Amino acid sequence: MNKTMVVAAVMSAATFCLHVIGGGADVHTPIRKSNLEASLRAISAVIWHFISLILLLQSVAFLILAKRPNWELAWFLTAIQFGFAALFIFYGLTMLASIWIMPQWVVFLGIGIFSLLGQKTKGRRSAPFLNL
Repeated sequence: MNKTMVVAAVMSAATFCLHVIGGGADVHTPIRKSNLEASLRAISAVIWHFISLILLLQSVAFLILAKRPNWELAWFLTAIQFGFAALFIFYGLTMLASIWIMPQWVVFLGIGIFSLLGQKTKGRRSAPFLNL
């Protein structure tokens, strides 16, 4: 069992829980109850639940990777984590003038790093350029 991928899975599952419980009350519910156009509220709901689904499915995928390595899937998941982190950093800097108002990038960066480290586990097939 690849323990590093298990850590990524647990971090991802915790992120899913925080997103649904904490973020739901702070973001999803206020938007749903706002006076925005119905189409914007609907799009927001779809995006909200899409992110929930991605967080849940990636948690399962990391658990699968912990038992059965697949570097293509691992790289896909790693790219998603670094992409999420980059989005939070970019919009934090450009719209809020601080990366700390939306610190979610820290979690996504951490999951991405554990995913990357999990691909380097001895005895498992990893991306060729990780064989340093």
